[in-house]
Amino acid sequence: MANVVSEGAAVRGSRTMRAEVALEAVTADPASPERLRRVLEQAIVFAGAALAAVYTPGEDGGLLCLLESAGLPRALYGLRETYPAAGASPVAEAHRGGRAVWLGPGELAADPDWHRLPSPDLHLAALPVHAGDGGGCLLLISERPDGFGTEDRRCLALIADAVSWPVAAERTRGEDLPPGAFSLSMDTGRVEVGPHILELFGIGSGAFDGKVETLLGRTLPEDLPALMSVTEADHMAIGDRELEFRILQPAGPPRWLRLRGRLLPSGEGRPARLVGTVADASALRTGVTDVARVQRLAAALANAGTARDVGQAMVNALREPLRADRVALAELEGDRLVVTVLDPPEPESWPELWRQEWRGEWPDAAVRDMPTLADALREGRPGVWPAGAALEPALAEVGPGGLAVLPLAAGYRMAGVCLIGWTAPHDFGPDERALLTASAGLAGQALLRARAFDAEHELVGMLQRQLLPRRLPRLPGAVAVARYLPATGGLEVGGDWYDVIPLPDNHVALVIGDVQGHSTAAATLMGQMRTALRAYAAEGHPPDVVVSHANRLLMEMETDLFATCCYVDLDMEEGSAWYVRAGHLPPVLRHPDGRTEIPGEDGGPPLGVVAQADFPMSPLRLRPGTLVALTTDGLVESPDADIDTGMDDLAHRLALSDPGHLGLVADALLDGARRSDDVALLLMRYDGMAVRPLREGWTVWRVPEAVRQARRFTRRTMRAWGVPGDALDAVLLVVSELVTNALVHTGGPVRLDLTLVGHRLRVAVSDASARTPAKPTSIGWEATGGRGLLLVEAVSAAWGSVPVSGGKQVWSELVLDSDGGP
Repeated sequence: MANVVSEGAAVRGSRTMRAEVALEAVTADPASPERLRRVLEQAIVFAGAALAAVYTPGEDGGLLCLLESAGLPRALYGLRETYPAAGASPVAEAHRGGRAVWLGPGELAADPDWHRLPSPDLHLAALPVHAGDGGGCLLLISERPDGFGTEDRRCLALIADAVSWPVAAERTRGEDLPPGAFSLSMDTGRVEVGPHILELFGIGSGAFDGKVETLLGRTLPEDLPALMSVTEADHMAIGDRELEFRILQPAGPPRWLRLRGRLLPSGEGRPARLVGTVADASALRTGVTDVARVQRLAAALANAGTARDVGQAMVNALREPLRADRVALAELEGDRLVVTVLDPPEPESWPELWRQEWRGEWPDAAVRDMPTLADALREGRPGVWPAGAALEPALAEVGPGGLAVLPLAAGYRMAGVCLIGWTAPHDFGPDERALLTASAGLAGQALLRARAFDAEHELVGMLQRQLLPRRLPRLPGAVAVARYLPATGGLEVGGDWYDVIPLPDNHVALVIGDVQGHSTAAATLMGQMRTALRAYAAEGHPPDVVVSHANRLLMEMETDLFATCCYVDLDMEEGSAWYVRAGHLPPVLRHPDGRTEIPGEDGGPPLGVVAQADFPMSPLRLRPGTLVALTTDGLVESPDADIDTGMDDLAHRLALSDPGHLGLVADALLDGARRSDDVALLLMRYDGMAVRPLREGWTVWRVPEAVRQARRFTRRTMRAWGVPGDALDAVLLVVSELVTNALVHTGGPVRLDLTLVGHRLRVAVSDASARTPAKPTSIGWEATGGRGLLLVEAVSAAWGSVPVSGGKQVWSELVLDSDGGP
């Protein structure tokens, strides 16, 4: 135990030492405008804080004003821009008392300013800061359940000691500004700037008149609106602001500058002031050959999952910086170019030949129609053509003022081409050519990856679809459609599934479920659960028993995965249903009058979690025209909204839909669905049965007269249904043989059921034996039995045996002609 304790102390001590080293590194340059933010970031790294902020006294000392923050957004925790210095907030108490304030979830819940925090496990710390003339306060928030431990507090003490802020934020009137700092009075527009800023703008210290308009006049016109949003108080809230802008120079390209500022609130007799720094950003932004722009393009292409994503990244990276009028990206498929992205997308912006070849949303065109493009693809090198170059019409109209053709190659394979066109005459400089060449190389590799991803994703989707029903069965009195969308965020198979199971006596089971995770194991388990539920349903069990059996089966499997499902058993004759939920979303009903309903009855736990779980059944009542919708959480859950909100949105969209076209309804519901998770959707419209069958049943007692009683019951029922007497012989023969077999070869209860639908009669005999009756292959002339099933087969249109709960059911169907005979 002593060794364990000493090792833990060593780890904690090493964290404090690492914090000291890190703080020494980030505070090495006292004049760095990033110094304070980087110090605050150490609280996130070494003390596990979710948010770190610094408050300093205002000019009149009555308010503690937010100076800098790092971590999660302040709005998430309701942090104010200012706190009264004499108030009871933790910031004010730590500042006044000169001691740290530590608050846990209990104290925060009792404080009216903090009781609405997003998490019940939040911890808050406020430490005094002794930098500057008036000091300040370091405020931290942690979402860890254990809050700030002993080692965390040691690290925070080091961070509080390292906190300091730019002189411009605490400057008093009459003092000289640091070289790169400025102070702008928001009411008069007078600005005081350091000498380095004047040097950046090319203004001598004696020639500057102190007006902000003088500086704005040297700004590039395109960047002036963004800069004005900072220098006008009505457009800027109290807090931080950072932007980059360009200024004109006497010679050469514009220079990039970076402004970081903070609006300090006004006080009694004191106007609001914008204070901050301006630095040279030319090292990061050097025009169209900017290395940073190529890096950003590379980052965007690295995240491109589809060919369209690649094209959009190229548009964002090239069209605006190059002042281009048109950008097109096309994939090379055989000898044709299939356009993936057009910007602008309107057909009238593109050549007439392209419009003739328009195919739906995007056009395609043969490479042979554009020899210049074919030569560029064959050579594999980017090419540019200035205004007036001899080009075929299909290309000349893309760039009458200039055209750039970028073959997109990866290795020795040609994936596609990017066309960039200008309407006005354009001069291609060496910097632009270098940017185009670098972009083409990056885009070619990205496009090849995207095509491989598309192919693999289609393979994954095909595998998933093979595990789902190929087609839905035709239902008596209802229509059903289903949709499945695989996730686009990866290549692993998901576990969402659906099923529609026809059951005896015009019952139908609707099933939808979701296995935990996205993997081959999840897909395999999904297939097993779908098969198990279908088998248990075919045995004739009620919904709660079907789901309980599936739960027990999953508990016995050697897997750590669990599954959710919703099972609905619908009686198509009566228009009623019972449903069971196992940790899954409830069904959504759209009634014929357009009202929607989300049943609120409780369900059971997910399958595979609790061995002896209860799965209560809940009723549903359906009128003709009612729409039943079952879905998985991928359709209704998102990072921006919880499941309840998503279910309400689904119900609202169902209310606005036209249930007469279920396919269109399903497509509309899936439109815009997030694709980070699989989505399964099952819709059924209940129309009611046009012809309701006639049914009668008889319990066969094990008495010597049992077969004769069954025949008497059958004859009486046929007469009541209006079946003529000449049709009875075959019916009575089937009843006699099936009832006799059940009494002779099985034990337990026996039941006879008769069903008449139109001219089709079904005779079914149920018994307690699971053994399927076997038809003899051959019978000798001296045999005394074994001919019964042969006789049943001879007079029946169809016959068979199906498992039911606790046994089997042997059935025979006879077709009665219009005269009543079989």
